[in-house]
Amino acid sequence: MAVDLTTLGWTSDLDAQFAPFAAQGLTAGRVAREHTHLYTVLSPTGECLARVTGRFRHDARGRHEFPAVGDWVAMALSTDANEAKIQAVLPRRSKFSRKVAGNTPQEQVVAANIDTIFLVSALDRDFNLRRVERYLVVGRESRARPVIILNKCDLRDDVDTAVAEVRAVAEGVPVHAVSCTRPTGLDALDVYLAPGETVALLGSSGVGKSTLVNQLLGEDRQRTREVRATDDRGRHTTTNRELIVMPRGGLMIDTPGMRELQLWETEGAVRESFDDIEALAVDCFFRDCRHLDEPRCAIKIAVQDGRLAPGHLANYHKLRREQQALAAKQTPRTSPEQKRRGKTIDRGDRGDDPEE
Repeated sequence: MAVDLTTLGWTSDLDAQFAPFAAQGLTAGRVAREHTHLYTVLSPTGECLARVTGRFRHDARGRHEFPAVGDWVAMALSTDANEAKIQAVLPRRSKFSRKVAGNTPQEQVVAANIDTIFLVSALDRDFNLRRVERYLVVGRESRARPVIILNKCDLRDDVDTAVAEVRAVAEGVPVHAVSCTRPTGLDALDVYLAPGETVALLGSSGVGKSTLVNQLLGEDRQRTREVRATDDRGRHTTTNRELIVMPRGGLMIDTPGMRELQLWETEGAVRESFDDIEALAVDCFFRDCRHLDEPRCAIKIAVQDGRLAPGHLANYHKLRREQQALAAKQTPRTSPEQKRRGKTIDRGDRGDDPEE
């Protein structure tokens, strides 16, 4: 079935960016699902399966340059328009990235070209304010508008207190408490799903992202599973990222639940998310104060006075340590040959004076 690209978020800016590819006879499309070395793409001719070309694979500098769900691509369609070869990815105006699992310092783009990112947490026994801060850092770094969704509000009696706690660490970010079982508060989310607008959902396993998508869709499209009664921890239900066209014209990207969200290049977002700490640091006695053991530290004094939560500061230190560890892994290591050459140069610079 033919697809009008404007319903998928196509704009005049994209039209201008795509002009050189249109001149080559290529077709524009948006990645709806990502499989192993294969993509489902929506285009004016309908839905098709696509692969990147050999040249694309050769020229890509890393995993982050391959298509991701939400990307706009330029592709050559087969004669029957059921298959395509992706030749280029258009520049991304926003993206949600994380570090791949393991020790490899490599970026994984989870979703691209997002207008709003729903950071979903559940108000059950697994609710964790520090986890909210972590997801907020990633949401701010994405260049999309972060919105915090506190799901399962029917499970708590002190919902207003929980909302106030979240707002205290997420200044200026909208916070919505909702329930999918009653349902409650879902109408407030309609404003983010205007025609052509793209929303991505991000959250841990078991917070109810798939159930939330089903409620907003008005049908049970996404498979759901009950969380464990012993600890309220969920199991992965959504296993693939998917771009879904909503009934009112908006678009939603559902993502698999994450056991661990490893940060990727979030220096600016950490500063923004912990701007209260950054502001206090100006009054520290030492300009290079680490806010650990140094005397006359304004931040430590604020903790002692009750003006700053100890957990908030501990999370700040944890995220900064992760940033430093990632930066260290990204720094190119000197090879043995480079070290040998360096020593040779050093000896040459010193000369042959035996008194040295």
